[in-house]
Amino acid sequence: MNLQPETQPILLTLGGVLTLASLTGFGLHLRFPSGPAAAVVDNINARIRAWWAMIAIVSAAVIAGRIPIIILFGLVSFLALREFMTLAAVRNSDHGALVLSFFVALPAQYYLIAIDWYGLFCIFIPVYGFLILPILAALSADSKNFLVRAAETQWGLMICVYCISYVPALLMLDIPGYSGRSVMLQVFLIVVTQSSDVLQYVWGKLLGRHKIAPELSPSKTVEGFLGGVASAALIGVLLTPITPFRPAQAATMSLVIALMGFLGGLVMSAIKRDLGVKDWGHMIQGHGGILDRLDSICFSAPVFFHLTRYFFVP
Repeated sequence: MNLQPETQPILLTLGGVLTLASLTGFGLHLRFPSGPAAAVVDNINARIRAWWAMIAIVSAAVIAGRIPIIILFGLVSFLALREFMTLAAVRNSDHGALVLSFFVALPAQYYLIAIDWYGLFCIFIPVYGFLILPILAALSADSKNFLVRAAETQWGLMICVYCISYVPALLMLDIPGYSGRSVMLQVFLIVVTQSSDVLQYVWGKLLGRHKIAPELSPSKTVEGFLGGVASAALIGVLLTPITPFRPAQAATMSLVIALMGFLGGLVMSAIKRDLGVKDWGHMIQGHGGILDRLDSICFSAPVFFHLTRYFFVP
């Protein structure tokens, strides 16, 4: 699969913006080598590095084609689920449920995407996974913290596999007049979600005064949220040419994506606080794990998929 003509300038523009951001971040690092400002600069530079990785992965996936994209996100789900389960309160008696999650449910979910079986894809984990996982745990006859263990296993599978799988599932959508270009919906989703995250942080540092949820995420402010969401909507409008949407529709979709991403970030922060950790892992040097970068997408991807399918697929 080759890049769509309208996508090339977008990816080149993103590359240029990231290059400028990297140079700016390097300059700020030299200007503030230590002190409170240094921590903010380091955080921004970590986000820029994560953006480079994200854009590189998306570009490679777009060029490679449909099956490599599905395999890529299957691997991402595996790594995210590993991070989640490493922190979960599982016991030896949960071995069967974990094997089912990693080596049956996960590959089956992505296989259903590969064969375009929407009817089973959307209920496989929420229905059958929800029922079978606690059954396997119960058969071990270990009742200690059973509800917590079962709930954490189910949540891990839902967040890390089911929700993330909605990104490659966008390839299943057959939109009139948009044939063969559904991969661009992935670009739209990822760029808008990650832009919203970064810009909420930047606007929060520039103008933030009122904390939204200081106990869950001290860096999130009302001003940062409003500025980031508004900026994400503008970016969504600029990305209209690669979507099947009109500008107003692209703006509305971007608002929904940004809002769900923000709420998803709060939920995942609440889980981390409950588990007593700052980050999900250490895979991304200087900025946590896979889930720390995908927490917003976990919540925005399913909603974006179903809105697009409902309104744009006959």
